[in-house]
This record gives sequence, C-alpha cells and structure tokens, in this order.
Amino acid sequence: MSNPSTAQSSPTTHPAAPDPAATAAARRNFLRFWTGQTLSEFGTRIGAVGMPVIAVDLLRADNQQVGILGALGSVGFLLFGLPAGAWIDRWLKRYTMIVADLVRLLAVLAIPLLWAVGELRIWQLYVVAGVVGLATVFFDVSYQSYIPVLVTDQEIGRANARLEATAQLATTGGPALGGLLMRVLSAPVVMLSDAFAYASSVVTLVLTRDTERRQQASERQQRSLGAEIAEGLRFVGKQPVIRRLVLSMGFSALFANLVATLLPILILRQIGLNAFMLGVVMTFGSIGGAIGAMMAPRLRRRFSTGLVIAGGLVAAAVFCMVSPLAALAGRDDKPLATVLLIVSEFGMVAGAVVFNVTQVSLRQRLCPKNLLGRMNASIRFAVWGGTPIAALMAGWLGTSMGVVPTMWIGSVGALLTVLPVLRIGRLIPADFSL
Repeated sequence: MSNPSTAQSSPTTHPAAPDPAATAAARRNFLRFWTGQTLSEFGTRIGAVGMPVIAVDLLRADNQQVGILGALGSVGFLLFGLPAGAWIDRWLKRYTMIVADLVRLLAVLAIPLLWAVGELRIWQLYVVAGVVGLATVFFDVSYQSYIPVLVTDQEIGRANARLEATAQLATTGGPALGGLLMRVLSAPVVMLSDAFAYASSVVTLVLTRDTERRQQASERQQRSLGAEIAEGLRFVGKQPVIRRLVLSMGFSALFANLVATLLPILILRQIGLNAFMLGVVMTFGSIGGAIGAMMAPRLRRRFSTGLVIAGGLVAAAVFCMVSPLAALAGRDDKPLATVLLIVSEFGMVAGAVVFNVTQVSLRQRLCPKNLLGRMNASIRFAVWGGTPIAALMAGWLGTSMGVVPTMWIGSVGALLTVLPVLRIGRLIPADFSL
C-alpha cells in the first residue's frame, strides 16, 4: 500500500534522482570493460597482420591458400550468424564473451607452440582461422548486445562512441605496431600479443558486473531455435526505423565494398604509389574514424538523431567520390593524387563512423533486451552477406569496364543508399535521445 502522505504531496510520480555513488560505480564498471576491449582491439589488429605473414613468408602459401585463410576468418557470420543470435539471447552475454575469448586464446596460442616444435602447417592455420572466426561470431554479437545491459539507456550513445573511437585508434596503430614487432621478432612470436589481448579481455570481463538474468528453462523449452530466429528476423523486418537502417546498411556495404576492393589497385597500379603510401592513406582513414567517433555524441546533442544518421551517410558517400577523382591526377601529379586519396579516406571513414555509432545506439535503444542478440545477428547476416558478392562484382566489373568506372558506380551507388534513411527522423519519437 502506498504512503498516503506521499501520495497527497506528490500526485505526479517523478523518476528518482540518480544516486551519485551508484553512477560512479557504474562508470568504473564500464571503464574496466572499455580498458579490456581496447587492449583486445590492439592485439587483434596485430594478430591480423601476423596470420597472413606466417602463411606467405614461413609456409610459402600460394594465392589460393591465402584466400582460403581469409575466407575462413569471416565465413562464420554467414554460416552461424542467425542461430548464434538466438543462442546468445538464451545465454548470459558476458559469460558468452568470456568463453569466446578463451577459445580464441587457446587457438591462437597453438601457432607459436606448433612453430616452436617445427610442426606448423598451412592446414593448421586454416583450423585456427576457422575456430577464431567462429568464436568471433559469438563474441561480436554478444558484445554489440551487451552495452544496453551494462550501461543505462542515457549512456548507450556515449559508451558506443568511446568503444568505436578506441577501435579506430587500434585500426590505425595495431597493424603498424605489428609490423614494427615483426622487424625484431618472428611472426609466430608476435601472435603471442594476440593471445595476450584475449587474456586481457577475459580478465576485465570477469571483473565487470551487470544485472543480466538468464532466460528461464521453461521459457527456453517452449520455442524451437527456428522459431526464435524467425522472431528476430520478423522484428527487424517490421520495426520501421531498424528496417530502413538495414536497407541502407546492406546496399551501402555492397557499394562501399566495390570501392574498397579496387582501392589498392587504383593506388598501386593506376596511380603508381607504393605500398607504404597505401598504408599512409589507410592510416588517415582510421584517424578520421577516431575523430568521427568522438564527434558523434556532440553532433547528436546539436542535431536530431535522424539528421546525424543521414548526414553521416551522405558525408561518407561524397568523400568516397574523391577517390576516383584522384585518378585524374594519376601518375602525372602523384602529390595531388595522394592528397585527394587522403582527403577521401579521412572524410569517408569519419562520416561512416558518425553514421555507425549513431545507428548502433539507436538500434540498441529501440530493441527489447530479450531480442538484442537476434536483432544484431540478423543485421550482421544481412550486411556481411553482401561482402563476398561485392568482391566478385568488383573483380568482374573492374576487368570488363575498368577500375575507375567501377569505382564511380560504387561511389554514386553509395550516395543513393541515403534514400531509406533520408526522413527517418520522423519515425523517431521527438523526446527520444541518445
């Protein structure tokens, strides 16, 4: 029964003021998680350099074998993405991430151990890549579904921006650090840094606290796995904001990958720059991504969520068009071509990250917590499914039409992908804030 005096003095119920001590504890909790994931991101980027170097330099793998190795790292999302989302909604996400990290840790440790005893073979790298890729499916879907469990709704946007900023910095510094380490250490030994990253993530996840509760056994037994997957797909298809985001992201990934696949060919063959300059261009892209992640919360405070989403995507597409423009300068004016490429990559990644941080935070707010895993898995399946198609299209169109015309198709197509989200703001409640 309610207190009569309270009811009389306060006829309208107001939310209680946040407890400063609880708020400080929650922020320390997120800081532990953020620190572990930052270390993990750096280690993973270093490991991404080490695997192909081991295959090419130590095991003398041919092009086809290197391609198989790369495919095994990402095929897990296509094969297991949808059921992984349903399973993750049944499980505790933090424990799922811990198990996934332990699996990746043990798999990666096998490489330096096998190398040390002289038994490392290409098929063993295939196994490691496949196991790490499959574990990454479960980790990534859990990770993207965990932030709404870890922080309050009001902190979701800021938390995603911080995580994305450090991910972009790791993308910038990780490969460079890996290359530097491989100047003084062998590639298999450098893979120990990857193992250290997963171990760091495990430690911080163990120390992180949340209030998530596992689904009751009676709830899990009532529905089949297929029914739960279908429920996630139906939610994504029927939720008007998320449906438009998926349409935009799916086509955007398709057209952006047309450009990204042919960009190294444009830089190295058409313009005639060396591999070092390719790395410089990519580095400026990652710097732009880090700045975009830091700008996203400020832009959301100043503009509406819908405007930030559409604006980020338009900016990414417009800057994408600068890349084929660099071909006009070509070999005759390499400094100008280099500047255009740097501007293109910097602006394109910055706009894409502003879009990505905002749309991820919006999805997490709009989706019921019991559907987060299936929602994220369904979207990743839809978006990542276009990546191999885009790569095949880039190769075919680049051969039949030429590199620059194909990149123009990708750039113009990327601009058109803003259409599904152009007026998305009117579907978002006026009082809804990230």
